[in-house]
Amino acid sequence: MAAVSKYLTARNSSIAGGVLLVLYLIKQRKRAKKLNGKKGGAELVLSNEQKEAKKDRAAVDKLFFLRICRLLGIMVPRFFCKETGYLILIAAMLVARTYFDVWMIENGTLIESAIIGRSTNGFKKYLLSFVKFMPAIALVNNFLKLGLNELKLCFRVRLTKHLYDEYLKGYTYYKMGNLDNRIANADQLLTQDVEKFCNSVVELYSNLSKPLLDIGLYIFKLTSAIGAQGPASMLAYLLVSGLFLTRLRRPIGRMTMTEQRFEGEYRYVNSRLITNSEEIAFYNGNIREKATIYSTFQKLVNHLHNFIFFRFSMGFVDSIIAKYFATVVGYLVVSRPFLTLSHPRHLNSTHSELLEDYYQSGRMLLRMSQALGRIVLAGREMSRLSGFTARITELIKVLKDLNSGRYERTMVSHVEKDTEAMEKPKLIPGSGRIINIDNIIKFDHTPLVTPNGDMLIKDLNFEVQSGTNVLVCGPNGCGKSSLFRVLGELWPLFGGSLTKPERGKLFYVPQRPYMTLGTLRDQVIYPDTHEDQRRKGISDQVLKEYLDNVQLGHILDREGSWDMVQDWMDVLSGGEKQRMAMARLFYHKPQFAILDECTSAVSVDVEDFIYSHCRTVGISLFTVSHRKSLWKHHEYYLHMDGRGSYEFKPITTDTIEFGS
Repeated sequence: MAAVSKYLTARNSSIAGGVLLVLYLIKQRKRAKKLNGKKGGAELVLSNEQKEAKKDRAAVDKLFFLRICRLLGIMVPRFFCKETGYLILIAAMLVARTYFDVWMIENGTLIESAIIGRSTNGFKKYLLSFVKFMPAIALVNNFLKLGLNELKLCFRVRLTKHLYDEYLKGYTYYKMGNLDNRIANADQLLTQDVEKFCNSVVELYSNLSKPLLDIGLYIFKLTSAIGAQGPASMLAYLLVSGLFLTRLRRPIGRMTMTEQRFEGEYRYVNSRLITNSEEIAFYNGNIREKATIYSTFQKLVNHLHNFIFFRFSMGFVDSIIAKYFATVVGYLVVSRPFLTLSHPRHLNSTHSELLEDYYQSGRMLLRMSQALGRIVLAGREMSRLSGFTARITELIKVLKDLNSGRYERTMVSHVEKDTEAMEKPKLIPGSGRIINIDNIIKFDHTPLVTPNGDMLIKDLNFEVQSGTNVLVCGPNGCGKSSLFRVLGELWPLFGGSLTKPERGKLFYVPQRPYMTLGTLRDQVIYPDTHEDQRRKGISDQVLKEYLDNVQLGHILDREGSWDMVQDWMDVLSGGEKQRMAMARLFYHKPQFAILDECTSAVSVDVEDFIYSHCRTVGISLFTVSHRKSLWKHHEYYLHMDGRGSYEFKPITTDTIEFGS
């Protein structure tokens, strides 16, 4: 019994939680059903789910099961799929492993009995049986590992693709970072949290299915060996103590969720330093950035300290309740039939037979305790899984809202309490109408409003036909960029109507153009692929002409091939990147283009050619620029004064002379 008790001590550090955790969850389900049965219950449950999500609640309760079922529907989309095959493979291997466990207990007992009885023939016989079964046992164990690892990967692939399909649908990725601020670190959620969630789900499946099978089998075996009272007593103690420990572990889910959020913030400030390293260096901002990083890191460290001390406290309670007391219960359960001399099973048994029964019963009780210990580990894992589940579910909810045109901001805008501020609650995001018609841009009684609800222009009305270039001017903060964000459908309309071509026929060229990862050809044709270029019938020679038009032909000569891959953000200078963006504009030939200070690092002669070429190929331009030389290339100007008023008037000779 000493060996049994030691193993009990080592493996059952928190035996009690798991089984009663299941009973507790069933109880919670029943309570939830009663709640749903009441009048208005469905609305109440939905309201509670929204409230709990806002409170960052992460506990093993009815809401957790609803969330996990939705996510499982994504990861196992249909019955006949690869994931189902791996689930069946794992279940089969777990059953086979349980069979081998029982066989090894019985065969091991026979080997030890042969050794104690000094039976050479028996020892050789049973040892040879073990050698024969070794390949099969090893094969089952490794097939089980293979199935678990493949299932983790399959779940991650399914969930990641689903999330990216929603995240990269339309402008959702932009809206998540610029309109909606419920998700601060989408990159961590899409990478680390998804991986940890999938691993945790698969481990939970493994840690629940085999132990439950083991418990049923060993209870049956032990009942026939030492009677039903022993296993029943062990289970009763573990169930009662498990309920107590499960209640104590409830904060683990919330603390896990908070830990992942702080990890995401810490990652964000570090990536921000790398992204803006040049600007920070010019400002000598290293000391300030270090303070920011230290502050963020300290929040994470403080939380981890609290988490460590919480686990220390739980470990102490686990050791007392589920470790040492479990050992005492194990001694009492196994010893009772052997110490009771009148026990019918042992009245006529020899010493050798008693010893064999003792070893076999002790080992079966040990394996049952191990199974209960794994269920406890599953209970711990379930508490941790609830944190990941809450974060992934929140991400899916935000993505769904954004793809439906809804967004939320927790930051309150500072608006003066004037007449416009009183009318602000009447503004509804998405209440405006977008009409897709070629060769025209028309704002019809459209308010220009920021996502926060700040009114920039109350009633915007103007129309631009193809072939007409418009110069947009005004002080900083007057709403020029806001106008283009509304025009590009990045921001919602708060009223009126906007008539414009489809998204693909409107092109935006920023002051700092984006250079994609890929070849030199990719920089010109972005966001098209090489296959898209071929479908359009545009040859590489035409691309070379576009580069020559903006005086970038030497780039191709220098690199030697369109397929050369470089870090183009660093290889190209600021002026070269702006000219590359214009070559990109010539390639796509949209109906309208927005040039946002995109020629500030380009010489005047190249700039004149760019505007002349755009007029030749039929690209109408909205230009934001402070260069007075550009007035001659435009027919209208749109001036915003930054106080809610604007002017849209034709450019005359007097206007050009005044601008000059």
